[in-house]
Amino acid sequence: MTGWASWTTVNVFAGTGGVRTVELGVLTGNLSVHTTWSGSEADVAIQYSGGSDWYTMAGSPVPCHSEEESRTLHQLAVEAVQEGGGAVLSPPTHHTQRG
Repeated sequence: MTGWASWTTVNVFAGTGGVRTVELGVLTGNLSVHTTWSGSEADVAIQYSGGSDWYTMAGSPVPCHSEEESRTLHQLAVEAVQEGGGAVLSPPTHHTQRG
């Protein structure tokens, strides 16, 4: 299945220890989180709120096979930033259905 979707959450205050990015290391403070899903993977980027540059969240991209899964991933990324501790992106856990 192919598809495309994106989400942005602004004014996410990073918890103590911030969020780890590929390009700059740890970012702290008031941030924006942006997720882009392209049908098979999701990319998550972080920006200082009001800034113009986006930075790749460490651990991104991750395999992501549905729009619903990518929306869940976005929410997990927002929560990880809020948690802080040098947050990195982790893919959502999958539940295998037996038929």
